[in-house]
Amino acid sequence: MEIKKEKTHSLGQLEQEQIDEAENIANDLEGQRVFGKQHYEFWLISTIAFFWSLFQLYIVVEPINSTIARSTHLSFAILLTFLIFPMFKKPYFLEKIRWFGYTLALIGVGTASYIAINYVSLSTRPGDYLQIDIIVALVGIVILIETGRRVLGMALSIIAILFLAYDMLGPYMPELLIHKGASLNKLAGHMFLTTEGIFGVPLGVSTGFVFLFVLFGSLLDKAGAGEYFINLAFSLLGRFRGGPAKAAVVASGFTGIISGSSIANTVTTGTFTIPLMKRTGFRPEQAGAVEVAASTNGQLMPPVMGAAAFIIAEFLGLSYTDVIYAAFIPAFVSYFALFYIVHLEALKLGLKGMNADEIPPKFQTFMNGIHYLVPIFFLMYTLMILQESAASAAFNAIMLLMLLMVVQHPFRAYITKVPLTKEVYFSGFIDILAGMIAGAKNMVPIAIATALAGIVVGSITLTGLGQVLLDIIESLSGGNIYVILILAAAVSLVLGMGLPTTANYIVMASLTAPVILILAHDNGFLIPAIAAHLFVFYFGILADDTPPVGLAAYAAAGIAKADPIKTGIQGFIYDIRTAILPFMFFFNPELLLISAVDPMNPADPKGWVWITSPVEILIIFVGAFIGMMAFACFTQGFFVTRTSLVERFSFLLVVPFMFLPKIMASYLHLPTHYISYLIGLAIFALLFLYGKSKSKKEELLASIN
Repeated sequence: MEIKKEKTHSLGQLEQEQIDEAENIANDLEGQRVFGKQHYEFWLISTIAFFWSLFQLYIVVEPINSTIARSTHLSFAILLTFLIFPMFKKPYFLEKIRWFGYTLALIGVGTASYIAINYVSLSTRPGDYLQIDIIVALVGIVILIETGRRVLGMALSIIAILFLAYDMLGPYMPELLIHKGASLNKLAGHMFLTTEGIFGVPLGVSTGFVFLFVLFGSLLDKAGAGEYFINLAFSLLGRFRGGPAKAAVVASGFTGIISGSSIANTVTTGTFTIPLMKRTGFRPEQAGAVEVAASTNGQLMPPVMGAAAFIIAEFLGLSYTDVIYAAFIPAFVSYFALFYIVHLEALKLGLKGMNADEIPPKFQTFMNGIHYLVPIFFLMYTLMILQESAASAAFNAIMLLMLLMVVQHPFRAYITKVPLTKEVYFSGFIDILAGMIAGAKNMVPIAIATALAGIVVGSITLTGLGQVLLDIIESLSGGNIYVILILAAAVSLVLGMGLPTTANYIVMASLTAPVILILAHDNGFLIPAIAAHLFVFYFGILADDTPPVGLAAYAAAGIAKADPIKTGIQGFIYDIRTAILPFMFFFNPELLLISAVDPMNPADPKGWVWITSPVEILIIFVGAFIGMMAFACFTQGFFVTRTSLVERFSFLLVVPFMFLPKIMASYLHLPTHYISYLIGLAIFALLFLYGKSKSKKEELLASIN
């Protein structure tokens, strides 16, 4: 996680110490060593990171065997892990890389690259493993578990160990969990020497797609797009009530395009937005919570979606574009609703906007960085219109972005009549180099997480654990679909407290998403598979601001000088609106722009089609947006003015009419579901008129008194 250091910022309000402090918070949370340019370790790590990025670009141009690519990908990740992340967060380990760090790094690279080096030999004798194969596999698994502990904390490593123990101790398990078990040789071979475990689909997606999008984001950031998005948000929204908070929401949405990481979003934008929110009247906990809610939701935003979008597509056999299409309405409705919640908070606190002299000029700010939008729109065009593969689209966008980075500084110098020195000519190349290094560093947690999560996936295929979980959840829920969903949501939240979003999704998609689909089908709820997968994905994301372990809340609280638990609780209150969305699109897949061809038989995979009518999409979007606004009014207890208990529950009544129109139409025996929309809209309009009347009476009484 890196933050740009600049002596001045166009907002003109923050000291360099605040930026340095934010960077220290991020590094402390992620437990990284930080070396200055005077240390040889800095150049060693940078060189390795650069060559990793170079390798990932090379295999797009000259594709190689996917297993060899995954092996090389993991080798780079393990090597950088031992160089960047210390064994313990103690000064002795942080100061420099000790001899045992280099030793473990070399052993890790040797085990991970063993698959690539011996690929031909291993492929000609599948299952017939030599003693050296088993030894390398066992050492490789231990090394991977240790890298997970260093990079991600204990949670995912402990989960991997528990699954490995379950694989081996199957005959000794309780009756409900019993299975025939696996020998050490079989377990090692299955997990490390095949593509069923560590080198399976999750790591393949990390290798083939995710790296390129993370690299694209890092290059955008080094080009200056991160600062541009923040300035643009402030220039557009700074003058409104609670302007900095509204700008934080928009800036975090933009930053989500770049990073797909809630902690990165929080620290990058929060460095600028949180102090300004506090200055305009937000309490420290509120300022931190707004940034946390906006930043965690940044992972919902297409096209990156916390890197999980690629894995969702791979698991379900969908195109990446299909996943983005399905995620579009929930993501934007959630973001617009957070914007509205911030507006309500500003009204409650009686806040005003920023002073005019603090706000960057709109048109000038927009034009100063308009070229940053070109590669983003080019990426979306090649993905959505030209239907290119995710890897090809990302590669082409990266090449275009690099070209822009090379020419932007000389072009600006020419326009402003600044002398064209060597520094101006070469600054773009330096930015590209920095972006490639940062991109590789940012990929380390994702690569390690996907490799470790492969152990969970491998355990399921090895032991048939999926059927066991099906039986357990069915017995716990009694077949009640609502209890099933609540159990799945709770497990996703608990796992998400210790896992990065991508790993959390892989674990939940492997364990509970199939269970949800089967039990839903058994109980008469026939839904598309992507609804179940997005369900667990959403709740995994929410864990980043859920106390007591929400890392994004800790990052924001550090910047805001606030209590992290209070910040996390407030952030989760703001994010409750996101928690209801998965339940809504589970029962109404049209929110994912998916409709059943034959409502009487939607279980047929060919019976689900994409909704493409612009009018229908607009109706669904507006209905969901009004429903989410009503839910925000319910949770905030405010609309035009403060609401009574009856008014709050009246707002809650609007929600099912707007989110579940067909279910409500069926329940109320309405001739068409469009009447459901009209009923919800009518209730909302009446509450608005009543609120306006109530507000005028309050103003009149205040003037009399």
